[in-house]
Parts: sequence; structure tokens; C-alpha cells
Amino acid sequence: MKKRALSLMAALALATALSACDSVETDPTYKDKAHDDMYKNGSLASDKGGWDLFGGSDSKKTAQNTGIGVNAFLWRASLDTISFMPIASADPFGGVILTDWYSSPDSPNERTKIDILIRSRDLTADGVKVSVFRQTKDASGAWQDASVSPTMAGSLENAILTRAQQIRMAQKTFN
Repeated sequence: MKKRALSLMAALALATALSACDSVETDPTYKDKAHDDMYKNGSLASDKGGWDLFGGSDSKKTAQNTGIGVNAFLWRASLDTISFMPIASADPFGGVILTDWYSSPDSPNERTKIDILIRSRDLTADGVKVSVFRQTKDASGAWQDASVSPTMAGSLENAILTRAQQIRMAQKTFN
């Protein structure tokens, strides 16, 4: 009995859906203005035809409302600073960048991994936090955790902040 009622309801829903198709405009000259406006540049994500993470060239936009959850200058500077390393994960809304292990061609028995957390929507000295991890190969070829210079994370944070300032200044002169 229950199966029959469910089958009947499904058939009724299908018939209703098909009958609604009859009311669709079939005139070949018909233009749906709302649809055209919505997709005028190819995407619902932004009016520029795609995701607009860094604000594009619209002079009304600032680093505060670029579509990402953190300061755009710090985000871009972080990516620029670690561009030589493979990125394992990057979350522009949470402000987290995680690299994969990287071994320099000069020292293949040592590898480094960097985690960056952008903590602020403002371009401030405490807006970025870097964590550095290092491993070395032992005699058997297994990776072992190794100590990292205490100044390494601070040096990377300073490099990111310097690059963020450069990007900001370049944008000001460009606008």
C-alpha cells in the first residue's frame, strides 16, 4: 500500500513538472533579460566573469573588501615569499597557507616545511605568524625532526611584511 502511494505521488510530481514545461517561452526571438544580466560576463561568482579574490582593477575596492577574509597585501606577499616551495594548501578566507616539504638541490638530506597564518585584515606587524619545520635524513635514510634557527620564523615574517608594503606602495602609485 505504501509503495503504491509513493509511486502515485512520484507520478503526480512528474506530471506536474512536465505540464510546467508547456509555459516556457518558445519564441526564438525571446530574450531573458534577467538571465542575460546575471551571466553577462560568464559567471554568477562575480560581475567580472569569475572569482574576484584580489579586487581586480576596480578603484572602488580596497584590501578590506576584496572577497578574501584576510589582508590582501599580506596574502599576496606570503605567496610571493614562499613561491619557490610547493603549496600543499591555501585558504584565502581563513588566511592559512601550508607548504609541502621542500628540499633544496644543494642539501637533499634536509627538508623544510612552512605554515603561514594571516591573523588580521589590517596590514600590521602582528598580522602574520610563520611556523617553520625542519627535518634531516639519518644514516638509515629516515627523516628525523631537527631544530630550526630561532630567528628563521621572524625573518620570514619580516620578509612577508616588507613585500606586503612594496605591493601596497606599488598599488598606490598605480592607482
